[in-house]
Amino acid sequence: MTYEANLSVLKNDNNNSLKVISLFTGAGGLDIGFEKAGFSIAVAVEADSACCDTLKANKPKLPIINKKIEDVNSNDILTAGGLKPLEAALVIGGPPCQSFSLAGLRKGLEDERGKLLFEYVRVIRDTLPRGFVFENVKGLANWDNGKALDLLIKELSKPIEINGKIYSYTVAKPQVMNAVNFGVPQHRERIIIVGNREAKEFCYPEVKCNSKSFVTVWDAIGQLPEPEKPSATALKVASTIKGRRERYGY
Repeated sequence: MTYEANLSVLKNDNNNSLKVISLFTGAGGLDIGFEKAGFSIAVAVEADSACCDTLKANKPKLPIINKKIEDVNSNDILTAGGLKPLEAALVIGGPPCQSFSLAGLRKGLEDERGKLLFEYVRVIRDTLPRGFVFENVKGLANWDNGKALDLLIKELSKPIEINGKIYSYTVAKPQVMNAVNFGVPQHRERIIIVGNREAKEFCYPEVKCNSKSFVTVWDAIGQLPEPEKPSATALKVASTIKGRRERYGY
């Protein structure tokens, strides 16, 4: 089964068939990919007000919940998106990755940010989309010998009883994928976890590029005009980067 064919298992005859709940939305990069695949974002949850300003500028009609996810009730997410349990096609998102990143202090589940993995699970279990797509740094796979990843999959796979009916998610084997293999001018490895409650087998997309056909940064932005000189604010921020890992863990 091809990646494109997998999209068909998420379609049905109602108007909500391709609506997506976006968590940890950021500036909306992941959302753009799903929109290009034919889905529509019904609601976004994002704690960073600057990111929310970007979302509002690009998507003025998108319902945005500007709160920490641990402070957001799942029913409020459904209401904002005009959805009921079982109606959404997908829940998508990538919880904060600094706790597991190889570039950070790797406190994992000992870090409050690391525990947000299970807020993602909570929303899935409450809203019951037909499927979900989770992404994070590949360091999640080997943190504490895979403890966090195993626990996450266990929680995602637990049966859910609603109105006397049992639902459960079939979770595909997690896979680390590198964006450079799909036309992005950057070596960016991410672990992807996909699941659905319709007992469908999911096949990850096949690699489209190799080292001879990688898109380079010049291919992507070489035709842009010369940049302006950095602002005073940009220079100030740049000067603070050194030592950030020691202070914040990333």
